[in-house]
Amino acid sequence: MSALITTRNVDRPDDAYDLLLTAHEGLSKEESDALNARLILTLINHIGDLDVLREALEVARA
Repeated sequence: MSALITTRNVDRPDDAYDLLLTAHEGLSKEESDALNARLILTLINHIGDLDVLREALEVARA
């Protein structure tokens, strides 16, 4: 079982944020929401650990 990583874990966070913004360029609100939903489901699948997912959701809601 993995533990949720809550400390900075991206070498270039500004570049990661830029990737996210760029992916949304030119999309309508509905298209952007759909992209976010697909990204979230893809990352949930990648995580694959319900305990980590549960912890991430708790952190995100706090």
